[in-house]
Amino acid sequence: QVQLVESGGGLVQPGGSLRLFCAASGTMFSIDSMGWYRQAPGKQRELVAVITSSGSTNYADSVKGRIAISRDGPKNTVYLQMNSLKPEDTADYYCNAEIRRTRYSLFPLTLWGQGTQVTVSS
Repeated sequence: QVQLVESGGGLVQPGGSLRLFCAASGTMFSIDSMGWYRQAPGKQRELVAVITSSGSTNYADSVKGRIAISRDGPKNTVYLQMNSLKPEDTADYYCNAEIRRTRYSLFPLTLWGQGTQVTVSS
C-alpha cells in the first residue's frame, strides 16, 4: 500500500514563509511526478506546482516567483517552499503523486495525501 504523508502547514502572517513536505511510502516501481494542489473554502481544487521525475516543473501563474517545488528522488519526497505568502494563499494543500506500481504498469496510479492546512492571516 503506497501512501503520501504531508506536513508543514500552519498559520503565518502575510509576507511570511512556510515549507511543506510530502513523502511517499510503500512499495512502488517509480514515481512519474509529484505535486501540490490546494483547495480554498467554496472553490475547486487547483494546481499549485508539479515536478516530474526528470525535474521539469510547472507552476500556477498566481504563485510564480513566490513558490518553489523541489524533489528528493531517492527519498520519494517533495517540498514546497512558499514565500511572500498572501491571504489568498489560504487553503488546504494536498500532495499528489503519479506512480507506477510495477515496471509493467501501463498507466500511472494517482495518489493523494490527506491535506495540510495553510492559513495566511494577520
